[in-house]
Amino acid sequence: MNREYILRVSAPDAIGILAEVMTNLASHRLNVIENHDFGDAETQRFFIWAKFEAEQGFNMDAFRDGFQALASRYDMEWSLRQTSDQPRAVILLSKADHCLNDLLYRHRRNRLGADIVAVVSNHEVGAWHAERHDIDFIHIPVTPDTKQSAEEQLRRTLADYQADLVILARYMQILSDDLSRDLAGRCINIHHSALPSFKGARPYHQAHARGVKLVGATAHYVTGDLDEGPIIAQEVSSVDHRLSADAMVERGRDIEARVLARAVTAHAEGRVFLNGHRTVVFE
Repeated sequence: MNREYILRVSAPDAIGILAEVMTNLASHRLNVIENHDFGDAETQRFFIWAKFEAEQGFNMDAFRDGFQALASRYDMEWSLRQTSDQPRAVILLSKADHCLNDLLYRHRRNRLGADIVAVVSNHEVGAWHAERHDIDFIHIPVTPDTKQSAEEQLRRTLADYQADLVILARYMQILSDDLSRDLAGRCINIHHSALPSFKGARPYHQAHARGVKLVGATAHYVTGDLDEGPIIAQEVSSVDHRLSADAMVERGRDIEARVLARAVTAHAEGRVFLNGHRTVVFE
């Protein structure tokens, strides 16, 4: 059975990059089954995502050596991996479990693209879900007095599980600037994007009281600036006066779960490229 691989390329834009990359793949008798490319006129960067299949006997190390020569000519940043090599993910949550439940279901169905290896929470809510999916659960309580020691324990946990990806599935603790920097480009958060004016507790109820007409969610990379990281995925839904506050909460939760799963899968499959403060996402 042929094996599938994912090639990612980011480079300063120049004539001939795409042709050179595809010619290189063809020279190794590699069958491209999906590919995307984009040149950004503002940043002058060119991005390529390609999935290809290789026959038995494909020498990955030899391919890497040859491709590096091409990459050096164009100053490329690139990576290659088998599609079956899924990143190891740790999920963090607090009390709301709707995103966790959705991610674990997709993981069980092998539809997430990432391998969930642990669930961490500052409450006990996620233990029930983790146990039923045969995934480790780690309880790390957080109080104002223990916040620093709790984050140190979280760091050790992420290291112990060799986490490639951290998913904040409604984790209501703010990560320190140091940890946010250490997790740059591999930590995804979800929040209610259509409600920027309603922060703090019960944002959907605040929005309902003000008569908003849109609810939605944003999944983004975590940075030291709260909820300001590069956006990966978004979705909105229209609402009107007939929707109660509780119904608005449920609609918002549905959107949050979908958007977070989209972002996680896109990242896990290597389809997200950082492009300054923005992203290029090949979905």
